[in-house]
Amino acid sequence: MMQHELACDLLVAGGGPAGVSCALAAARLGARVILCQDRPVLGGNASSEVRMHIVGATGLDAGVALETELREGGIVEELRLDLAVHNAQRSPSMFDLLLYDKCRREPNLTLLLNTTVDGAEVAGGSIQFVMATRASTEDRFRIRAALFADCTGDGRLGVEAGAPFRHGREGREEYGETLAPLVADHRTLGSTILFQARRHAQPMPFVAPPWIRKFKDEDFRLRPFGRAGSDLGLEYGYWWAEWGGCLDTIKDNERIRDELLAIVLGIWDHVKNRSKVDASHWALEWFGFLPGKRESRRFVGLHVLTEEDLFSSRVFPDAIAFGGWPIDTHPPEGVDAPDLAPCEQHHLPFLYDIPLRSCLSAGVRNLVFAGRNLSATHIAFASTRVMATCSAVGQGLGTAAALALRDRRTLAEAAEDAAFLHRVQQRLLRDDCYLIGVANEDRDDLVRAASAVTASSHQPGGEPELIRSGQTRAIHGRPSARVMHNLWDDVLRDAAPSSFPATPDGGSGIAEGDAAKPDSGTASAEWGAALRRVSDPRQVAPGSARHAHDSGALLVSSDRPAPSATTIAATCAPPDRARPGLHRWMSDPAAGLPAWIEVRWASVVVIGEIQLIFDTGLHRHLTLSQADGYTKKMQWGRPQFETVSDYVIEVQTDGAWTEVARERGNYQRRRVHTLPATRAVTALRVRVDATHGLDHARILELRAYR
Repeated sequence: MMQHELACDLLVAGGGPAGVSCALAAARLGARVILCQDRPVLGGNASSEVRMHIVGATGLDAGVALETELREGGIVEELRLDLAVHNAQRSPSMFDLLLYDKCRREPNLTLLLNTTVDGAEVAGGSIQFVMATRASTEDRFRIRAALFADCTGDGRLGVEAGAPFRHGREGREEYGETLAPLVADHRTLGSTILFQARRHAQPMPFVAPPWIRKFKDEDFRLRPFGRAGSDLGLEYGYWWAEWGGCLDTIKDNERIRDELLAIVLGIWDHVKNRSKVDASHWALEWFGFLPGKRESRRFVGLHVLTEEDLFSSRVFPDAIAFGGWPIDTHPPEGVDAPDLAPCEQHHLPFLYDIPLRSCLSAGVRNLVFAGRNLSATHIAFASTRVMATCSAVGQGLGTAAALALRDRRTLAEAAEDAAFLHRVQQRLLRDDCYLIGVANEDRDDLVRAASAVTASSHQPGGEPELIRSGQTRAIHGRPSARVMHNLWDDVLRDAAPSSFPATPDGGSGIAEGDAAKPDSGTASAEWGAALRRVSDPRQVAPGSARHAHDSGALLVSSDRPAPSATTIAATCAPPDRARPGLHRWMSDPAAGLPAWIEVRWASVVVIGEIQLIFDTGLHRHLTLSQADGYTKKMQWGRPQFETVSDYVIEVQTDGAWTEVARERGNYQRRRVHTLPATRAVTALRVRVDATHGLDHARILELRAYR
């Protein structure tokens, strides 16, 4: 093999949502980044090779408009919005292309596909260089960097560097975790192979190979199919086709793949040829040969996230991301345990912090990590493992890495510096990430020092001043006690039989107009109801919930009723960090559009960049999915109806207004306009001419920089 010498500031191994977000965030902030991905495409378990949809803090039921806006923001929101508009057909390969395109467009990022990091040279407790192999071209790479990020999931880079890690489940006593098994073991969550199927106009027989698994009706008592639901149909399935958690999901991965193929084809054979569901016209279109792996190694970092950290929503001064997916454990036996529910999903009442220290190795000074291999117990990992959370952590880590590299400091050293952590958090907010309770305090943001903010009109609760409230989402919610039952029980209760009628083209896709429709007529009532909830101090007053986890129950204030077994599991920010309010200017629908908002300074300021944050309905589910029922909950194939489509930016100099930017057809949440030359101005105005359906304008934040 030919050997090549490469050098960069940050080497990222692993091109899933965590690795891509880490690499993009660092590169966009000026770091020279090399991203090595051992597969031909980016995306990890979300790629066309596996096809699992990206989930995160929106959980199972999503949020409530203008109350619990839970989607992660930042890079993963940028990707979701791109896909919703440009991939109406829901092609998995278009997701591969989007990630490839984002990386290829970035001048500071070098992408090496089909390249596995398989060696590391360590001296003095730090990695000096790594070795990587691209077998398809018979090339070897010796890559030097100041910082090395392992986002591989399996932790290959860190293991080569000798970093400490864990594998399996901790015992209950080690961290005092009520959800942990009594005794530690080496078992993990299993892996899954997914499939896609389509309904045809004529019968489509299926003849199974002889080596498939044989199933009986009773094997699916807790694993439904052929019913209405997010991912219970016949067109896409099934996450619960899981196996391998009793083996080594790394060393035994080939055996696990073979058995999963037997399981998936056995399930399809049962559906087609033995079940009571009429699947006679359905046929397989695709099934994976790459297992979607949930768990393998978890590194030991400077902090190990635990069950208590999540349930209590512990405050971390070095928070770089948040999570909110339930603590979602699965039986390691998978389908071999048909009498056990395929998951135990434990509701988290509040979002929780993920600290930078859980991404810094306790054994190798310049090794960091993001994704499912971050530093957490098995129980905490059962929430942090989902891909939108991994992406948020990746962006947080990439941002911190870039700023530390700019300062010529190790990240471990910088992480002890409160001023540095403040810079990281403020940069993340500027890039539209959310951190619980952290507000915009950017000294360079000129809008914060403006003498007045006015608008052509506004609604009560949507005053123009709110564009500089320091927060860009409503997240106060209605705090509830911990739901003391498995959330999967709700899915089983609500699942209803379905006949799966053919769509006009004979396929299984969503028919025109089936997806969630915007209803502009309810918009005013929507925000009014939210405002009434905000104004109720019992709902959101600081300190109304004591962050105590006592015998597995969250203690709440006595003036709130205890939830029933069927209470909706709504996650929100902890009351003492929620910063209640709508946090956006909203024009008056009665005044119509155009509508404008204006920022004015008492004296001349010099502006070179203007940033806007628009409403994209962060309370809704939004992710590329092959599941028809899940996609019906989204506004897919078009922009989000709340979002401002057409707008004009003007600045005032010496009393005269000048247009500096005009946008038509916007669908993104964060828009940055860099002016061709800096301008000395006394006022800045944004005029909204149209939205994608809403009857009024919404802007969550307006920033201006020199």
